[in-house]
Amino acid sequence: MRIGVIGTGRIGRIHANTLSRHRDVGSLILTDADVSRAQELAHRLGETAAPGVEEIFRWGVDAVVITTATSAHAELIGRAARSGLPVFCEKPIALDLPGTLSAIAEVETAGTVLQMGFQRRFDAGYRGAREAVRSGRLGRLHTVRALTSDQTPPPAAWLPLSGGLYRDTLIHDFDVLRWVTGREVADVYAAGSDAGPAMFREAGDVDTGAALLTLDDGTLATVTGARLNGAGYDVRMELAGELDQIVVGLDDRTPIASTEPTGPPAADKPWTGFLERFGPAYEAELNAFVEVVRGERANPCDGREALQALRVAEACEVSRRERRPVHLAEIPGGTASAFG
Repeated sequence: MRIGVIGTGRIGRIHANTLSRHRDVGSLILTDADVSRAQELAHRLGETAAPGVEEIFRWGVDAVVITTATSAHAELIGRAARSGLPVFCEKPIALDLPGTLSAIAEVETAGTVLQMGFQRRFDAGYRGAREAVRSGRLGRLHTVRALTSDQTPPPAAWLPLSGGLYRDTLIHDFDVLRWVTGREVADVYAAGSDAGPAMFREAGDVDTGAALLTLDDGTLATVTGARLNGAGYDVRMELAGELDQIVVGLDDRTPIASTEPTGPPAADKPWTGFLERFGPAYEAELNAFVEVVRGERANPCDGREALQALRVAEACEVSRRERRPVHLAEIPGGTASAFG
């Protein structure tokens, strides 16, 4: 199997490393807007570098992995679909709903595969939470508390391109909330603060956000996010039911300290970022993609699933901007047909 990797930045390097050593992947063709960056990575991995996207499709590949800037995702997904190629793409499909819906339509018209990169679905903790909820261990689920806090913010130049805190960061929480609980979000009320560094205000973004979500069975969920959490990278989900309560992301590297005399000590080596925290999950999602391409398993996260997470993010942006509750029915795109 030969796979084309378009984009060799931070996450592209991770994915290329995983695929290069995969037993069922014979070779890779790598390309990037920065040609020298693709060449350097190809040389290190013993793979082939292409001068541009055109060559990826002309030289012939069996599948495509897209890890470019978000602005290029939809066009590349469409091009791969028209070429009959299965695609793995980092989230999101696009930063707006029309672009997302258009790319999904191309994939569905072509009858090809689009697997989206929501890696938390492959994390052992979140998978355990899903099993606990679905098995009935928690009883009736009444409350979910999810959070994602970055230790350091992204570069200022990235902020205007990111889509904002809800679309760029908390979209992972929205996706995994649906996946773990098996429920849809019915309405949201969101707020944000730009009281931190001026670069967030200048980009029209917020550095801290919170949302109250009501699921379609009445379960209440809170989702919070922060761009500057000096203690470390913190990603957790607490799920409370009538019978039991569990937490994802609580281990000896969780960057939180107890003020109780008998509480656990602060982490000696707190998580610093998402690539470190979710390393095994990133590898597992690429292994799954290879299995999908080989026809050995169903797609674990298709474009329609990504659409629903984006719809929740869009609803949160509207709510924050207009300072009002937003029903998901107000956001175009309908509902997904499955939960993977």
